[in-house]
Order: sequence, then structure tokens, then C-alpha cells
Amino acid sequence: MRPLAKPRGQIPPGRCPRCAFPVEGGCLCPSIPRLEVGVRVLVVRHASEFPRLTNSGRWAAAALVGSEVYDHALDETRTDHHLAAVLGEGPAWLLYPGSGGERPPGPLPRTLVVPDATWSQARRMVQRLGPLQTLPRLALPPPPTALRLREPPRAGGMSTLEAVAGALELLGEAAAAGALRRLHEAAVEKTLRLKGMWPPGREHPRTEPP
Repeated sequence: MRPLAKPRGQIPPGRCPRCAFPVEGGCLCPSIPRLEVGVRVLVVRHASEFPRLTNSGRWAAAALVGSEVYDHALDETRTDHHLAAVLGEGPAWLLYPGSGGERPPGPLPRTLVVPDATWSQARRMVQRLGPLQTLPRLALPPPPTALRLREPPRAGGMSTLEAVAGALELLGEAAAAGALRRLHEAAVEKTLRLKGMWPPGREHPRTEPP
């Protein structure tokens, strides 16, 4: 008899409901800063990302005051109308892969929409979710070389947390961007140590109090 599949909208037992790390031994929450920035971040997360330990969109949302996570494909009753209501009044920009490094023209956004999924899932989400299709797009320059939780499927790929940090830096929020990058370093180290994959002899990343 095949075991029952775990519900897509549940964190596996024994993990922190906020950061998804195992509670035993200490979760990631003490490393998550509390950051106030001049833009609201709306993370549009694919349902398959919900239970993953390596989902970094949840850490970005936990760190940024006023941010929100909208789970796509988790509840079939959700429609474009519902997403539009969550999106709220503009202006809003969509963080999306591209050549990168320049902001769209016009006033700075009130809301930054961040797809949180694999590259192929993010592309399909934007194609299918009407409220996202016409938003001005903000693309980022290639990220610096760093340890990551997943191998990027395309050149210039990065985690959602890294992407939010890069976007905030382009929007003039350098201090918050730096804090998110330090959070990413802490999460990578904690995950690799948990899996017994932390490189022997590698020093801890530079950290500062949240």
C-alpha cells in the first residue's frame, strides 16, 4: 500500500511553521531580522514550494515588515480577481528574470511582486495570472558567486531571497539588502550543516546582529 501524499499546504511535522527548519537543534528564526523598507513585497509562491526546507521566499517575507505571501495553485478557488485584491493599489512592479540592472521608468513601486518558484514554474505563473502580465518588470544583474541551496537551472539564477535583496538594493534599500544577504548566508550554512555537506575547513560567513 502506497503511503498517503503529504498535503501541499502543510509544513512537515517537527519543523518550525515560520522558517520550516527542524525545531530540534534550533531553527533559523533567531537569524531572521526585522526590516522596514519603503516598498511592500508580495511573494507569489507556487504551491510546490510550500513544504520545502529550501524555500527562501518565506524567509524574505518573515524578515520584511508588511510583506505578504500569496500561494498559487494551493487553493483552486483562488482567481485572478482574488490576486488583484491582494495586489491592491499600484504602482506595482514584477521582479522577473531578464538582462537586468535597470529600473522601469516612472515612479517607484508601492508593491514589488516576487514570483517564488522554479524558473519554469515562475514563467508559467506569469503567463497564467492575469494581474501579473502587464506589470512593469524589474530585472537584476547577475549575482556574485556564492554557495546556494539549489543549483540554478539557468545562468544568472538565484534564490528568491537573493533576488529580493538585489531588488531592494536597486530601490535604494542597501542596508536591508545587506541584512537579507547575511540571512541567506546563515540559511545556506545551516542547511548544509544539517545535511552534512558544509565544506570542511570553511569559515563562517561574516554576520552581524539582525
